[in-house]
Amino acid sequence: MIETVKKRFDEIKKRPIVWSAGTLAFIGLIIFLTQVGMPLLYSLLIFAIFVVSVLFTKSKLLPIFLIILLSIMPWTSKDQYWLRVMITLGIYVMLALGLNIIIGFTGMLDLGYIAFYGIGAYTTAILTTQFHISFWLCILASILVAGLFGVLRGLPTLRLSGDYLAIVTLGFGEIIRMSFVNLVGLTGGPMGIRDITPPSILGLSFGFSAQWGYRLYFYLILVLLILTVLTMNNLRNSRLGRAWLAIREDETAAQMMGVNLAWNKTLAYAVGAAYGGLAGAFFASFNMFVSPNSFTFFESAIVLCMVVIGGLGSIPGVIIGASILASFPEALRFLSEYRYLIFGLLMVTMIIFKPRGILPEK
Repeated sequence: MIETVKKRFDEIKKRPIVWSAGTLAFIGLIIFLTQVGMPLLYSLLIFAIFVVSVLFTKSKLLPIFLIILLSIMPWTSKDQYWLRVMITLGIYVMLALGLNIIIGFTGMLDLGYIAFYGIGAYTTAILTTQFHISFWLCILASILVAGLFGVLRGLPTLRLSGDYLAIVTLGFGEIIRMSFVNLVGLTGGPMGIRDITPPSILGLSFGFSAQWGYRLYFYLILVLLILTVLTMNNLRNSRLGRAWLAIREDETAAQMMGVNLAWNKTLAYAVGAAYGGLAGAFFASFNMFVSPNSFTFFESAIVLCMVVIGGLGSIPGVIIGASILASFPEALRFLSEYRYLIFGLLMVTMIIFKPRGILPEK
């Protein structure tokens, strides 16, 4: 064990930029956790697990330790603000993982991914408020509807690439957002949909309560994230995942080896969109309100930055990138209007010194 630690430290010394960037990022994380009310001791425990993960990257026990740590996190403080922030962070992680299938696995640019997030949210909102359907069925409906729109968006773009693909995906996102604004009878127009019924299980409502706070929602997003990571990892290592990676590296070579480009690209859009729909369903239930203002191009750009800065194609990298980028604006809230300036400078610095992301795909 001592030799392993020494070896890891020697490797880190050879990469001072990585070490410096990682140290600054996690110092910022500690500041963020203490700012939102999490006990300092618990914040230091998270930092300790980070250090262990750096030294023992191949340990299979680390995910288990992290899950246990996250499971007890809601009981470390009675302050519900930071818990709400952590739930929002989990939503962004799920969105970034879904976009990673399209951009990271298949190599197709998508500037309108947030549209699938909105489709999932509005599907759940409409079904629960107008048809009084259970949230658990709405999750499946949101996944299917978002996946269907992924197919409809993917088919016309099969022969596009580069700037043309970017323009089409951007236009799709704006079309969906404007549809939310103009279909007043169905979506409520600019005012959105209010009073969305929270889910319940065994008679216990997930809505905010003095006893549970947001804890039930926290555990729900944690379970959804675990299932997302497991299914995505299996997808990546499957025949379909290898076909996506082949398309990303060289479409011509992949086609020569028998990969059906049209089928696999369309399926990538559908699967990525389905994860966006799942995140949207949770978002609608958690906030109990949806409006077109939540699904703007700015949100698509932020999720895209999470994937690029975390590391294209890397599942752990995307999780780290999404966690950092989603938490930093809250950590810097005390700087008022300057926080987004600092946020932008940090992203530019990362792109300059780590163009392949924080934890690039091997």
